[in-house]
Amino acid sequence: MDNEQRDMVVASDTGLEDFPPLEDFGAPPSPGPASPTGAASLEAIYDVPVKVQAVLGRSRIAIGDLMQMKAGAVIELDRRVGEPVDIFVNNRLIARGEVVMIDNSLGVTLTEIVRQER
Repeated sequence: MDNEQRDMVVASDTGLEDFPPLEDFGAPPSPGPASPTGAASLEAIYDVPVKVQAVLGRSRIAIGDLMQMKAGAVIELDRRVGEPVDIFVNNRLIARGEVVMIDNSLGVTLTEIVRQER
């Protein structure tokens, strides 16, 4: 499995193919001719790097407590075991998912696409 696959794992059985096309999420329409799959209209952005984050939870602690931590210390997060993780792309929440292990690497299976109203 290469690095891109390890960064985010999307299971094929999540039903993501049933979600509306990218244009429905506020992306501008492509100026070129549309292909039957719509993939050709997005080719220009395929190499644009984005920051993807899978957030397991958050915590707020004093810097003094942080500085005193040693290996094995536990930081309590604001989520419970089994709750979905938030998936952010460029600091914007786009999905939620479940943590999975594949070939000794952690990944995320997307379970919900988050649609934000503007």
